[in-house]
Amino acid sequence: MLFLKWAAIFFVIAVIAAVFGFSGVAAGAADIAEVLFYIFLAICAVLLLIGVIAVKKLT
Repeated sequence: MLFLKWAAIFFVIAVIAAVFGFSGVAAGAADIAEVLFYIFLAICAVLLLIGVIAVKKLT
């Protein structure tokens, strides 16, 4: 959940920077948020796969 939290924080920073016209800051924050979100999704998918495998072995 830590990666998702930081992705959300950087997304908010990107939106606020875009509203005020700081396009460089907004683009950088959006890129960081995107990378963190994809890392979160990858970790979530791996843990889901491990959980499914563990349940099948137990039953």
